[in-house]
Amino acid sequence: MYIYLLKGWPNFTWDKQKLTDLLARLRYSQGCLLGKMSSLGFNLQEESTLQTLTQDVIKTSEIEGENLNKEQVRSSIAKRLGIAINEPVIISSRNVEGIVEIMLDATKNYNNILTNERLFSWHAALFPTGRSGLQKITVGNWRGKSSGAMQIVSGPYGREKIHYEALTYDRIKIEMQHFIDWINLESEIDPVIKAAIAHFWFVTIHPFDDGNGRIARAIADMLLARSENTSKRFYSMSSQIQNERNSYYNVLEKCQKWSLDISIWIEWFLNCLNSAIAQSDEILFAIIIKAKFWENHLEEYFNHRQRLIINLLLDGNFIGKLNSSKWAKITKCSQDTALRDINSLLEQGILIKSEASGRSTSYQLNSNI
Repeated sequence: MYIYLLKGWPNFTWDKQKLTDLLARLRYSQGCLLGKMSSLGFNLQEESTLQTLTQDVIKTSEIEGENLNKEQVRSSIAKRLGIAINEPVIISSRNVEGIVEIMLDATKNYNNILTNERLFSWHAALFPTGRSGLQKITVGNWRGKSSGAMQIVSGPYGREKIHYEALTYDRIKIEMQHFIDWINLESEIDPVIKAAIAHFWFVTIHPFDDGNGRIARAIADMLLARSENTSKRFYSMSSQIQNERNSYYNVLEKCQKWSLDISIWIEWFLNCLNSAIAQSDEILFAIIIKAKFWENHLEEYFNHRQRLIINLLLDGNFIGKLNSSKWAKITKCSQDTALRDINSLLEQGILIKSEASGRSTSYQLNSNI
């Protein structure tokens, strides 16, 4: 029997004693991270928020099988937050703009109440063409009778795994009103626990034809921002969920039947969040290295192609070895222009050349700069 058919739904229960120590450790980790970030300068905080939100947008989409262009996402977020970046402004596609709008509204306006209209706006932003792929869907409203039995699946096309079935369309309106009222009501539940419950509750209802996972994670991010009382984001929950994607779906499935006790889901959510916070140290280290580089080379001139490649190398996002052919392909320039760009950086000592020659020649950032 699915959980939403049980007597007492949706009065979830959990083992508070079992989760007390885990929640305390998590809250301590949150406090340490916020304290560490508050000691940094404003520019580093901005860059950290930009990088974290970029990861969050990309990874929440990857979980659903959609791969977004990182440069488009980063440029879109920077533009909307008014953050100056050392890269050219890139025109983003509609699907990028849509998910960026949702994540920024959820985290910047975390204290705003949740309403039907707000959720409908998020959904419409996700599907600006009114279609999910080639399929026409109901956009900006709850799913209707045509949605049929809504099954929650994961896995590649043709090899999907069905995890559970959501409640029927005729119950959505009243169920979502209960959910929204609970979100907006102040309670004694710890805000982090509330974020975990909200995520689970929303994906159990599955009120939309598509996009439910992304919107559930946006709601959780909104409540996590409330728990920290800041719109600045220094860790990416969606990145960690993507890393633990299999267990994410497995624990959701386990909690869908027989009992209103969702302790194992909340425990999984708290552990996942703790891991996400732990990963923030790596992000912070890379940001500080990047910031120091541009601070040390403030007086030097770099064209937009050079800035693009340098930032890719600093962010650790360059795949394989850098050579003139890759430079030309990434920056969309000629081979001659690529070589001039590279030689200029060699003369400045920014890049160093590999010992190999000919077609095997490659370049890397000078670690001593």
